[in-house]
Amino acid sequence: MKRVMVAVLSLAAAPSAAQETDRDWDIVRNPQTRSVLAHTAFDNGLAITTRCVDGSYQALLSGLPAPAPNARTRDIGISFGDDEIALRSWNVAVAETIAVGPTPAPFARKLRKGGRLQIVIPDGGGAGRNLRYDLTLPTSSSSIDETLTACGKPLEDPRDVLLDDLGDDGMPGGFTWARMPRPEFPSGSRYATGFAVVTCITNPDGALSDCVVETEHPHDGGFGAATLRATRRARAQSVAAPDARLPAAMVEFRANFFLPGYETREQRERARNQPPAPFQRGDSNRGIE
Repeated sequence: MKRVMVAVLSLAAAPSAAQETDRDWDIVRNPQTRSVLAHTAFDNGLAITTRCVDGSYQALLSGLPAPAPNARTRDIGISFGDDEIALRSWNVAVAETIAVGPTPAPFARKLRKGGRLQIVIPDGGGAGRNLRYDLTLPTSSSSIDETLTACGKPLEDPRDVLLDDLGDDGMPGGFTWARMPRPEFPSGSRYATGFAVVTCITNPDGALSDCVVETEHPHDGGFGAATLRATRRARAQSVAAPDARLPAAMVEFRANFFLPGYETREQRERARNQPPAPFQRGDSNRGIE
């Protein structure tokens, strides 16, 4: 996991008047869309949301500075309490000032404890100037738990601590892909773009098991199921001894999907003029981005 220097430009913020630290997060329930949403907002315009929508779990940051033009992902640094700031890749939503988190349930389980949260946006204060939000979170005694339960997510999960062992490629130290998952665009999807993040546990032979869709967007695009299917053919291996049996460990894989022909002109020009980007946190780029 990448670590990032603290930002040059810092903004301290407290919950807005409508969301004090001694109150639980706001909760919104919509039976028609099968959604449950927990939300907190701050006086600097930033807001954090955890939600379950028709069985799909998501965490959103909104009110962010706009990302680079046509960006599908953006790096965001997160720190709870006095922990080091860890940089992760978040997906850019249709509304570009909103970012969708890669592992929302572990993130939500930390959010509900309240306290200090730092969010760092690289170049958010202008070119070469990181923007840091230093926030005081309200605790959540029930609202966040309700969103987790609505999506069948556990309120406590021992897998959460394994995320800290993962590198930028989504693998623990000393592991690499012998055969990376190669998802196919889901047939019948009514969306031209989407993404999914899946975590799995390695078997001794390198095969993957206990795979979980951490998040997908849009929630009904079939991207999570397509990524799960691809993990069945994937294999991990030891860097030092490719034929050795592996201990049980977590791996993470992100798939960004798009249909050729739906890119903007700027995206097509950028793809022609720039070399392929390195894999980020288990990214796959074959048939998808």
